[in-house]
Amino acid sequence: MTPPPAVKAEFAARGSHAEIEEGTALAPKFDADGLIPAIAADADSGTVLMMAWMNAAALKATIETGEAHYWSRSRREMWRKGGTSGHVQRIREVRLDCDQDAVLLLVEQEGPGACHVGYRACFFRRVASDGAGGVRLEVVEPKAYDPGKVYGSGS
Repeated sequence: MTPPPAVKAEFAARGSHAEIEEGTALAPKFDADGLIPAIAADADSGTVLMMAWMNAAALKATIETGEAHYWSRSRREMWRKGGTSGHVQRIREVRLDCDQDAVLLLVEQEGPGACHVGYRACFFRRVASDGAGGVRLEVVEPKAYDPGKVYGSGS
């Protein structure tokens, strides 16, 4: 893969509904905490790999570097996907929804998985009947890697 062309990501002021919904200016709407939800999907298969949060700096870094960056709400810091694991997400496209309040990253996922608990995707469970009138979560795919070997035993 060739490196992304050098770009400088600047965000426009939010304009009218028509400008935001159908215009060409990048004017993301961050929530009261300065965050915007970001979905990462495999660019080839369309599989949703994960959901995380971005602040303005993470979105800017993602656009400018061609690698996914996110904001950790628990650690209160920006992180680059793959910084510890090596499971980098190379950006093919960054899309925003019509209101510019959600981000979709179409990525090339390097390594065996995007999920920090060892699965290819974070959405590895589905809601299923528990057989007694209730529901439970059911794992629908095998682990792709051992997170203890990647992150250490404290993951």
